[in-house]
Amino acid sequence: MLDDVIKAQFKEVLQKLRQPIELVASPGEDSGKMLEMLSEIVSLSDKISLRLDGDAPRRPSFSVGLPGEKARIHFAGIPLGHEFTSLVLALLQTSGHPPKIEDDLIEQIRAIPGPLNFETFISLSCHNCPDVVQALNLMAVINPEITHTMVDGALFRDEVESLEIMAVPTITLNGKEFGQGRMELAQIVAKMDGSALVREATKISAKAPFDILIAGGGPAGASAAVYAARKGFRVGVIAERFGGQALDTNAIENLVSIKSIDGPHFVAELEQHVREYGVDLMNNQRIVKLETGADGLYEVQLESGAILHGKTVILALGAHWRELGVPGEKKYRARGVAYCPHCDGPLFRGKRVAVVGGGNSGVEAAIDLAAVVGHVTLFVRSSLRADAVLQKKLLELSNVTVVTGAAPVEITGNGDKVHGLVYTDISSGETRKIDIEGVFVQVGLVPNTACVKGVLDLSPAGEIEVDDRGRTSLPGVFAAGDCTTAPYKQIVIAIGDGAKAALGAFEYLMKKPG
Repeated sequence: MLDDVIKAQFKEVLQKLRQPIELVASPGEDSGKMLEMLSEIVSLSDKISLRLDGDAPRRPSFSVGLPGEKARIHFAGIPLGHEFTSLVLALLQTSGHPPKIEDDLIEQIRAIPGPLNFETFISLSCHNCPDVVQALNLMAVINPEITHTMVDGALFRDEVESLEIMAVPTITLNGKEFGQGRMELAQIVAKMDGSALVREATKISAKAPFDILIAGGGPAGASAAVYAARKGFRVGVIAERFGGQALDTNAIENLVSIKSIDGPHFVAELEQHVREYGVDLMNNQRIVKLETGADGLYEVQLESGAILHGKTVILALGAHWRELGVPGEKKYRARGVAYCPHCDGPLFRGKRVAVVGGGNSGVEAAIDLAAVVGHVTLFVRSSLRADAVLQKKLLELSNVTVVTGAAPVEITGNGDKVHGLVYTDISSGETRKIDIEGVFVQVGLVPNTACVKGVLDLSPAGEIEVDDRGRTSLPGVFAAGDCTTAPYKQIVIAIGDGAKAALGAFEYLMKKPG
């Protein structure tokens, strides 16, 4: 089950266990792999024991707890792939290994009244799911009134279909839907404690002005932060979610000197690098407005109500998936309409789905989905624009149909979930319909620049206009990455843009009087 390299690494990690851990398995049909994995884990540490008399309703499953206590962390399925780290952390934290979070957040979690029974439906290929699983597992460790169960949606398909779950992660609390999509620990706690937002906004507003204030925590923002901090400036970073779109990337294989790395690990490296320079990182904060403040400072207003000031500002706001803008898209979002094939693809196993988009993202999505679903129909408005190597691989797949010259006009459903896509044949003008159970939209990006509309010069596409130093139309305000007019929206280019904007801000501050 676990290869020798992983076993050796895992054994070293398990030496950090502080108290004995008891694993309790609830075997069922096809439990062989789970029991094999649990037995291997037990063999790696004399502080871990295994019982096989669990009474969990979902089988196969197992719990992680302390001997003699009722377990509060449960795994319905085998947490391998992206969820293996969730299992490792559950073992360590249950044993008493201290989490790397602030003391006031720990106290907030302890104060939440219960009982609270969380369940998170995941897919093992989802990059966003582990963040939710690990956050809720940690809450269960800290607060005895909280329990959490990870449920592998691909393994418990009947339950997923009965609950009509069509996107992961989906979180339920005491049997009712609590949330969907990637959520970090602070976000979950804030959702349960409304006063937390007010306290955090007050805390942020009390911060002194920054020399360089960066809005955005993707590759461009992280690069800008490192370069600015290395110049000795006081640097702050506001991020709606640190990492941005890179978090949703399955494999990054075109960063020079890094042959391959997945998005979450890449983002973790970015964050560690940024924090090493003492940068004030404010995560889960969304900028809503940029204004010129008093005393030559720029004022950044956040959705939480907080206000920050900076002598200069670097906007690395990134972009988000472009929507089709057709009837039915919003209605059936997360009920058959999806934007992340890696996350939600396993929920459509064996089904017929459509992918809309003929660029690299669309073709890659079709290729990935073809390995999971029954059939993929790829809709392309004109012709395929993806790299030749991707097109060749796509056309070799027997369960993929490519429809060119097609313009989707409506996503149809039965009121609860998707059952079709209506499109127009552009050459003939004829309207046609295809029966499908999922639509994956991959039609490009839209810059996140609504907060600076009317403040900075924007291109017709809504991108911030920048020069060769990242300067915008407002002196002292710079921009970098996918939100700008810089061509070729790539991670490596965003990193370079971020560094360039930071150096531009440095030059501006050095020349500024006083």
